Amino acid sequence: MSATPSPLHRLGAFAAARRRTVLIAGAVLFLLAAAFGAGAQAALSLSRFEAPGSQSDTAEQILHEEFKDGSPNYVLLVTAKDGGTVDDPEVAAEGRKLTEDLAGREGVDTAGSYWSRGENSALVSEDRSQALVVAWLRGTATEVRTDLATITPDFTKDTELLTVRPGGQDEVFRQVGEETRRDFLRAEAVVVPAVLLLLLWVYRRWSAAGLTLGVGFFSVLATLAMLRGVTAFTEVSTFAANLALVLGLGLGLDYSLFVISRFREEMAATPGATDADRHAAVVRTVASAGRTVLFSGFTVAASLAALFLFPFPFLQSFAWAGIAVVGSAAFGAVVLLPAALAAVGRRTLRPGRAEPAVESGRWYRNTLKVMRRPLLYGLPVLIALLALGAPFLGARFGLPDERVLPASASSRVVQEEIRTGFAAEETDALQIVTTGEATGNPSSGSDYPERLSQVPGVFQVDTGSGTYRDGDRAGATSDPGRFEAGEHTRLTVVPDQEALAGDMAQFVERVRAVEAPYSEVHVGGFPAAMTDFRGELLDRLPYVVALILLVTFVILFLMTGSLLIPAKATIANILSLSVMFGVLVWVFQDGNLSGLLGFTASGRMEPSIPILMFCIAYGLSMDYEVFIMARIKEAYDRTGDNTSAVAEGIQRSAPLVTSAAAILALTFAAYATGGVVFLKELGIGMALAVLVDALLIRTLLVPAFMGLAGKANWWAPAPLRRLHARYGISEAPAAETPHQDLVEAK
Repeated sequence: MSATPSPLHRLGAFAAARRRTVLIAGAVLFLLAAAFGAGAQAALSLSRFEAPGSQSDTAEQILHEEFKDGSPNYVLLVTAKDGGTVDDPEVAAEGRKLTEDLAGREGVDTAGSYWSRGENSALVSEDRSQALVVAWLRGTATEVRTDLATITPDFTKDTELLTVRPGGQDEVFRQVGEETRRDFLRAEAVVVPAVLLLLLWVYRRWSAAGLTLGVGFFSVLATLAMLRGVTAFTEVSTFAANLALVLGLGLGLDYSLFVISRFREEMAATPGATDADRHAAVVRTVASAGRTVLFSGFTVAASLAALFLFPFPFLQSFAWAGIAVVGSAAFGAVVLLPAALAAVGRRTLRPGRAEPAVESGRWYRNTLKVMRRPLLYGLPVLIALLALGAPFLGARFGLPDERVLPASASSRVVQEEIRTGFAAEETDALQIVTTGEATGNPSSGSDYPERLSQVPGVFQVDTGSGTYRDGDRAGATSDPGRFEAGEHTRLTVVPDQEALAGDMAQFVERVRAVEAPYSEVHVGGFPAAMTDFRGELLDRLPYVVALILLVTFVILFLMTGSLLIPAKATIANILSLSVMFGVLVWVFQDGNLSGLLGFTASGRMEPSIPILMFCIAYGLSMDYEVFIMARIKEAYDRTGDNTSAVAEGIQRSAPLVTSAAAILALTFAAYATGGVVFLKELGIGMALAVLVDALLIRTLLVPAFMGLAGKANWWAPAPLRRLHARYGISEAPAAETPHQDLVEAK
């Protein structure tokens, strides 16, 4: 009695039989996605490093609602010309007018300066040739940076008396956004033709290369369209569109390579194939390669979906993008591409002689060599991976600053001049908001700012009663009303340059540790916001990692019925990622190769980018693991011979995996030429992880391990074997797996 066709068999049969209908529907979807996705960039949002509900977030909300103010997010650096000082009457007059003009601009809620806040402010340089105008612009990051796009040109001035140049956190990150968009457009202009050439080299056929690139473009456009739809109910970061470009193209190409490779294999088994044979080959391709693509897609989607556990729209945006990319790439490869192969499949076949026998393949022979001497080949690879990953043990995570931009960026130049010329930076001040009257000793309320001013790293504390330095009152406050609003009191703790250059998180904790005589105290400001963001990020990281490891372990178990293979895959992936993180620390934290790559090392790494890279890279590593293990499992189900199954599986999958890895690495590496450090990290780290995984892990370490383990690779306890027999997905029916008795006996 014939077995009931699987859903994938039926899907392949439908795609082959209704190929014109499927292709017309695909073309309509492509056009709709292009039209709707074209407006995605305008619908997406810019993000800040914020932790909703944190102490810093509460402090900022009170400042906004009660004080009608906030932490300064924009600054003008004013420099007196011709040896003058900011105290010269003419310069001071222009400075006051500049402050008034900025305060009157739409979008600017508050503005102050050295000339409006008096001698005791930290807004004047040590040589008194420069002073600052600081402002707070209310609104989301998108609204503020949109306003700054018109404000900044108007306040970039060069008069007879002074020069004015804008900076501040939101101006820095506005320029980061602009630089990132330019970098991505430039990279894509290089990547697309380079990828096309690589595909032509792999396929030797224009039709196959065109179909593969078409699936990649479909994935990118469909993802952008879906992201625009998601913005209807939640915030999505503009950087998610950047991920859609690189990952959509990469996964679309990966999955198409796998499907077309399997189709060619099926066609090669039927010389002189008729149209009916070609349609049958499409069905078998979808049933086998389609299954692997879906398994692979689920692992990548699960890795990126784990980002939903972080309560930050910035990282959750990449989860949405990851799910959309995987869904659209898999749909294109398993539905649209098979229909195209049914229509023009003969044109995708490699010209020339027939494919050689598996046993005569180079990868087959090399795999047998590795499995005969697994320690000889495996140990050097293991030692090399551990050595490359060792620098990660010295990782230091900190707050990003203007050095993420190229050295020529105007806002970076401004911030660096402030760092070198000013004793402190009021734009990076901690904003302490208290509620209620001081309790205990009547003098304890005034004692609080004095004790704060004695904390190591504090330059001064500004309050409604005056300015305090090193425990002493240094002067009166020119604007006491700025520090009181109803039952709330505000204190501004200005850090010195040494504190800003050190561990800002420790500085924030030292300030928070000072006992306060109020019923409620909230410490905010940019350093506190970044500290809370980092703390929340690292607190949730173990849960994210555990979820990714668990889900991918279960997926591989369902595919293989083994416990050892998922465990091996987990260890191998961690080794691969350790290389990526080790190189990130060695290059971007410690500054090695900084001259060659064109960036300035800050001695620390912002943590959210490496976490994002972990989720992407782990998913892609499992992507290749699924590709290879699917072919090994298929051969093992047929033969029951571990050694020949591994060799055959690698022979059939390694050329595909290395080609896919080369294309994906090229796609990522193009972004290493960008000006923003975040993009350089993503480009170099991901390209390295992909290549190490494909060239060392999958082709040397995996066969060495599987050679050592032998038939134990396929072992699972009896209850799990029964679970897999019921819920697992296998290429061959149980009756056709002669190795089964051996596994159970084991």
